[in-house]
Amino acid sequence: MSRQLVFATNNQYKTDEVRTLLAGQYEVLNLSDIGCTADIPETADTFAGNAELKSSFVVEKYGLDCFADDSGLEVEALDNEPGIYSARYSGERGDAANMQLVLQKMEGRENRKARFRTVISLIRDRRKFLFEGIISGTLRERPAGTNGFGYDPVFQPDGYTQTFAEMSLEEKNKISHRAIAMQKLIDFLREEVV
Repeated sequence: MSRQLVFATNNQYKTDEVRTLLAGQYEVLNLSDIGCTADIPETADTFAGNAELKSSFVVEKYGLDCFADDSGLEVEALDNEPGIYSARYSGERGDAANMQLVLQKMEGRENRKARFRTVISLIRDRRKFLFEGIISGTLRERPAGTNGFGYDPVFQPDGYTQTFAEMSLEEKNKISHRAIAMQKLIDFLREEVV
């Protein structure tokens, strides 16, 4: 019989992807599956801290093992902003406004190095584990592409000629920061299953 594991997300696509990868070993549930409608606070000052707040909330409230992620864009020339504020950098939750603010702050700057970072916090059997994924690249001066979300139209990963938004979802998911962190989590969970 497979163990239950909660993914602290409401994103059904992300849930289904992990369910497929862990089929037969874990029954992966998301927040709606366990009836969690709370707006879980993300008040830490690091990605790891925010991910841990979310996974701890589920463990404490529902008594179920859980993993959660937090991620964002870090721009070298902006002292790693927007960082943990990536989703609300402009003061609102709007991809276009956030992206415009970053581009505005980057006007005239030569150093366009940036990276996406994801940290996953897993709490299983009351033990805590962290998994990190980073992909480095550069910021374009203008958006390109219509796929993806967030800062994808201006982020070009190192070694590629396209932005994340110009790639297919399948291509992006093979190399993204989230994919790297998730693969580390999946590998760990597969090894740990007795």
